Amino acid sequence: MREIVIEKNEAGQRLDKFLAKYMNEASKSFFYKMMRKKNITLNGKKCEGNEKLAEGDVVKLFLAEDTIEKFSSVQVQEVKKVDLDILYEDDEIILVNKPAGMLSQKAKETDESLVEYLIDYLLGSGKLTESGLRAFRPSVCNRLDRNTSGLVVAGKTLPGLQIMAAVFKDRSIHKYYQCVVKGVIKEKQLITGFITKDEKTNQVKIWREEQPDSAPIMTEYEPLATVFRDGFSCTLLKVTLITGRTHQIRAHLASIGHPIVGDPKYGDKLINQTAQKKYRIRSQMLHSWQVVFPQLPEPLAYLSGK
Repeated sequence: MREIVIEKNEAGQRLDKFLAKYMNEASKSFFYKMMRKKNITLNGKKCEGNEKLAEGDVVKLFLAEDTIEKFSSVQVQEVKKVDLDILYEDDEIILVNKPAGMLSQKAKETDESLVEYLIDYLLGSGKLTESGLRAFRPSVCNRLDRNTSGLVVAGKTLPGLQIMAAVFKDRSIHKYYQCVVKGVIKEKQLITGFITKDEKTNQVKIWREEQPDSAPIMTEYEPLATVFRDGFSCTLLKVTLITGRTHQIRAHLASIGHPIVGDPKYGDKLINQTAQKKYRIRSQMLHSWQVVFPQLPEPLAYLSGK
């Protein structure tokens, strides 16, 4: 028999979800069968699997240790050592300045991404144990394109991950970017349009009028500085992402004649060549610069308005 006392990182999820992580090689039908037979209990009572776990709850597995171990495997991918640029960290969340060229999440099984580097950092610093990974895996709450740099928020605990993922999804969190674009922009402006995506090429197109399968977009920008150099002009913009579609900032600005410098998909080839040759710019000059948190529930209320 094994007794599991639910800790902070396990609390807040359904019992069946917890069991599926703890014994990740077992089938759902196995768990429900064991619960029906009272071979798995919650706080000494029969359970059904839909109960929400709280810190301090006791889950008992009346199973042979060999059976538990057979159904349990903790997968920790070995990755190269990366010194993460950590901007802020507490017990619940961590904010990382992701460099251009790093994936936010895996695209395929063999990839290394910020998620794997984050887990490696937490394991190496003793803030996470391999056994702890059975019940919860820290992950990112927002994603940036591979060649976009800047702020990525990750959850170190289940409440941290769930709450932050929710505010990114409902767009109550305010996200601000900075970018360098072709041409002179003198006034703050809100632009609208519609966007469609070609899944085969992973490229989007901006339309003035609504199209079949298109989605509405809104992008606000404000000029911060203008530079004239090497035969062309560039403007540094602060961009407010009101809607969050794939490649929205890059494609929307390009559609009005102000592509981002260094952007290989939507950019100006001549400016990109000059930027690479003279200033070694090898990715789009787009940076996730600032996030402002909305009113947050406990246990993240202390971050509200930050």
